[in-house]
Amino acid sequence: MKAKKKLTTRQLAEYGLLVALAMVLSYVEYLIPFSSAVPGVKLGLANIVVIFALYRLGPGPAAVISFVRVLLMTFMFGNAFALFYSLSGAVLSLTVMLLLKKTGKFSPVGVGAAGGVTHNIGQILCAMVVLETEKLAYYLPVLLVSGTLAGIGIGIVGGILIKRIDPERV
Repeated sequence: MKAKKKLTTRQLAEYGLLVALAMVLSYVEYLIPFSSAVPGVKLGLANIVVIFALYRLGPGPAAVISFVRVLLMTFMFGNAFALFYSLSGAVLSLTVMLLLKKTGKFSPVGVGAAGGVTHNIGQILCAMVVLETEKLAYYLPVLLVSGTLAGIGIGIVGGILIKRIDPERV
């Protein structure tokens, strides 16, 4: 059995900094009136941090950063339902992004696009279960297009950051 590696102070500080950055990006996104034009459409700015963490730190830290950010943002600005929706989108999105990255066939742009799409799918599926209706599926095409476009943008920015900060990882 492997002994668990303890986090160094530097690693813990880096993870804390990335969680804080993801929270700031989530808050900035909350302030952008973009989502009021089309309900449910978001840019997913915090996923820049998740993609960066996935490529720079690995799957475990990326998952922890994503989960902690969702949890803290929900405690600060949401409610129990927001936690369900956010977690369902984040878990599905992160799972798909991890699998695609692991294949080595996808760039951060492809990983970001898939993450944006699957985040929306996870939230719609959660809403369908919570509200006990399949009628929400009609809204999926809008969210798939917006998730793809936003995910591509997030992947581009994440890829640029990865190359600039740690060029060997891409």
